[in-house]
Amino acid sequence: MPCWYYEKKELRNTPSIQDGIDYETECRYRKEGARFIIDTGTKMDLGYNTMATGVVYFHRFYMFHSFKNFPRYVTACCCLFLAGKVEETPKKCKDIIRIAKSLLTEQKFMTFGEDPKEEVMTLERILLQTIKFDLQVEHPYSYLLKYAKCLKGDKNKLQKMVQMAWTFVNDSLCTTLSLQWEPEIIAVALMYLAGKLSKFEVVDWNGRQPKHLRWWDMFVEDVTMDLLEDICHQVLDLYSQANNAKPPDSPPLTPSNELARDRAIQPPVTEPASTTPNVTPGKIKVEGSAVSANGCSTTDTTDAMKPMDVPTHFQTYAANFAPSNINYPPAFPPTNVSVPPPPVNTMNHIVPPIHHLPTAGAIRAPPPAPSTPQPPFQPYAYPTNATYFPPSNSVPPAPAPRAYYPPQP
Repeated sequence: MPCWYYEKKELRNTPSIQDGIDYETECRYRKEGARFIIDTGTKMDLGYNTMATGVVYFHRFYMFHSFKNFPRYVTACCCLFLAGKVEETPKKCKDIIRIAKSLLTEQKFMTFGEDPKEEVMTLERILLQTIKFDLQVEHPYSYLLKYAKCLKGDKNKLQKMVQMAWTFVNDSLCTTLSLQWEPEIIAVALMYLAGKLSKFEVVDWNGRQPKHLRWWDMFVEDVTMDLLEDICHQVLDLYSQANNAKPPDSPPLTPSNELARDRAIQPPVTEPASTTPNVTPGKIKVEGSAVSANGCSTTDTTDAMKPMDVPTHFQTYAANFAPSNINYPPAFPPTNVSVPPPPVNTMNHIVPPIHHLPTAGAIRAPPPAPSTPQPPFQPYAYPTNATYFPPSNSVPPAPAPRAYYPPQP
């Protein structure tokens, strides 16, 4: 299967950047596309898994194609359309386009061309080829719930921390974290961030062993504090970005008469250097800027602390969320959580060390050499006499020489 994790230097050398789009503008396009997928999916009552899968498709697609060639809102509709099929919550293409038209301005909807449905359906084939038909995507949600069930401490503080971490996971979809790290690592980092902001310090957990210095050592190996801090800052940067000026629209601004299948599509070829691998309630405060729940745009530049706006379209946790009292691994899925997490194998909680490619061994070992040499094949020797003929049947005479045979030298 392809590797979907990239180094930061690769994220700064995408096809869009090679096409003349600066890095900050590309990040804004990615945020707007991810936010559009979530808003459209919310209006269609799609689950958080479907929306998150669509966002991951969106980020992966633009690692091979430029925003100049494929407008972000058309691609976003296509990703949500495909994610609905994969997550078994399918929606009709015409319904997605109808919702998209209600959310977009007339100028932005012009990027869908003369036949929006044909544009999205054609782009779906390009999307499938681009992501190499690798359709199954894991998200940090399930790991967040599984890890939280093992933590011990005050139930109210634990509940607040889980809600805040869930919100951070939602907001992380607007970043490229899904292209940098595995969902297990993202879950650990954002739980760490939520614990710091909610002042919930984990001092004990189920399944603790003497070799575990921190609670996440039981789940993910070799996670350094520098790595956790880097992930946390990428999410917090969403809340510190304030820009009151109206940003320019992404190209192209006029509808294209060419269908997507007529565009020259280069086969995606890349070799990532790295091989490691929708909002729950809860109001949090972030110092230094006003924020919104989606983390994608702010309209207030005041330095005062302001609670995060929390949408109401996501299901909430039960008030009696509590850590499990059994030894690890706990029972999963938890029966006292109202948000159903995706299926997960609770016995496979340890991921390989980060950024280390496992040694690729031979698929099948060569057969062992025989201890003793085998004798060469001996054909069966037929008798040279004619005793096997019955007495009543004489030995047939030798055939006469053939004249057409050439003489032997």
